[in-house]
Amino acid sequence: MAVQPIGQVVGAADDSSLEAAEPAGTVTKIDIQSYLRDYPIVPPDTSSPRAALGSYLAIMREASSIWMRVAKDFQESKEPRLSEEQERDLALVRLLIAKASQIFDLGDIAETARESASIEIVLQFQEILDRIHLPKLSTVPGESAGSFDYHKNRDSLPDRWTIPGTDIEFAASEGKGSYLVTRETVDRIADNYELIKQFPARSDTGLDLYKYYIYTPGNLVAPRWYDLILAGPPWLRTEFMSQTYWQWIALALLSVMAVTLLMLVHRWNRWRAVPTSDFRRQMRRLQFPLLFMGTLASFRYLVEQEVNITGAPMVVISTVTTVLMWTTMAWLIYQTIELIASWVMKNPAVSAESLDSSLLRTAFRAFGFTLSVVVMGYGATRIGIPIYGVIAGLGVGGLAVALAAQPTLENLIGGIILYADRMVRVGEYCEFEGMSGTVEAIGIRSTRIRALDRSLITVSNSDLAKFKIVNMSRRDRSLFMHTIGLRYETSPEAMERIIEQIRDYMVEHPKVLDQVVLRVTFVAYGDYSLDVSIYTLIGTSDRNQFMAIQQELLFEVGRIVQANGSDFAFPSNVTYLGRDGGLPEIEVKDQVQPAGGDLSQQPKEAAAPVA
Repeated sequence: MAVQPIGQVVGAADDSSLEAAEPAGTVTKIDIQSYLRDYPIVPPDTSSPRAALGSYLAIMREASSIWMRVAKDFQESKEPRLSEEQERDLALVRLLIAKASQIFDLGDIAETARESASIEIVLQFQEILDRIHLPKLSTVPGESAGSFDYHKNRDSLPDRWTIPGTDIEFAASEGKGSYLVTRETVDRIADNYELIKQFPARSDTGLDLYKYYIYTPGNLVAPRWYDLILAGPPWLRTEFMSQTYWQWIALALLSVMAVTLLMLVHRWNRWRAVPTSDFRRQMRRLQFPLLFMGTLASFRYLVEQEVNITGAPMVVISTVTTVLMWTTMAWLIYQTIELIASWVMKNPAVSAESLDSSLLRTAFRAFGFTLSVVVMGYGATRIGIPIYGVIAGLGVGGLAVALAAQPTLENLIGGIILYADRMVRVGEYCEFEGMSGTVEAIGIRSTRIRALDRSLITVSNSDLAKFKIVNMSRRDRSLFMHTIGLRYETSPEAMERIIEQIRDYMVEHPKVLDQVVLRVTFVAYGDYSLDVSIYTLIGTSDRNQFMAIQQELLFEVGRIVQANGSDFAFPSNVTYLGRDGGLPEIEVKDQVQPAGGDLSQQPKEAAAPVA
């Protein structure tokens, strides 16, 4: 059995309340509540303009009837709350109104305000149709709701159809498979209602459902406390910008209460003592976004369901609260990731100052930031911003941030390289570019090294990754290499004894790796000493232990030198004094005077040198 469209199910063959409505056909009217319970997602028939219009009229007739009956029964019962049966009936009314909204193209309305806005559009549209002259459904293109053959006479239907004498237009969508009220018509419904609401109804003798909906609190039926408003001064019910004065006052009071609560909690958190544990501090950071989201949800519920703010103010409130809600949710997600990171950092195996800790925290923050951006991007689509535009905007923004933060990214990558290659670790002693010291911390941007003079050296990770690093702490053994200078007065025999005794001592020492390499040799005649080289390896990688062993070896070398009648040379100069014999004598020969020459030009006799 095929599921019948909702417009045909609620239509009555003998219906006289709709002047223009034709009989629905062969379908007998059935219990709408039972039918929707069996087929809750059955859509209205929009296969043609006649089917769409007929479905809407039939659905709203049923919804109005149930709605007014529940409101009347509740007022007469004097009960403080709606009964379970009345709640079920109102749920059915809301479902029918939602079905009726499916004949409208609501693509221009933001998703966050679509639910509340669609109710107003449905009710305004009903009031407009009640006040205009509708043509007979037999003159509308198409077949009655539920009787149209989707595969027959489809090409005979127009692409667009307008109710005569109005600007209400139905247009085909999805290849003429569905006829909906166009977006342009939806945009004009509110203005058209304002123009026509003063005219008397033609086909409805009941009250204005839209006016009843927007000017009374509660969801469809006014709660019992509304009697206090009715008993109050008449000016409270005066209309101003589609709301009554009491609704504006309630909105202002709720806004002040929400802001006051958040400010008080914020100040209370500032007065409280700050926990010493990073994990507990992060736990406290989750409190405010959770409270903020709870306050926003409560505020919006009271505004929509109790005070019943509608129209443009509700669209603004929905948009603002949605933006704040999704932004706060992104903030909460980021802080939650930070909390998880703090919990992981509490592991004793992960040093707080190590590169592993820095990279883990960076990875958690990057993941949290990415997840927060995704959440905010999805939230942007809820207020009508296209997701593709959001992604494109984030891509351009990310490129700009990447260019601006290029040095930071270089240092971050440098830190990752330090971690991947494991060049240095916290606590290790290293030498680089003429500097040396113990690594104290490796951060996201830089590495801090404590020099031997206790000065702190800070090197960017990108530079440190390029340097030639000598990691002294990674040695499996230590090098002992010294050159001692003996005095020139040391005899060759004494030199040989010194060299032999030093070698024997080194061989006997338990920490000297003589089997690997051991050299004690006379290497050079220095400027002021006889140089002896001692070269070996010490079986330890601990720097402090090596320094103690080196001290022990040097002391023993000094005793051996002195025990053999020698000593260590020190820089000295030797000055040799001599007598200068002067220049040698030169023999001068007689020269013949040229003819006619000038006697003044003839060379004089050289004087004998003075001894």
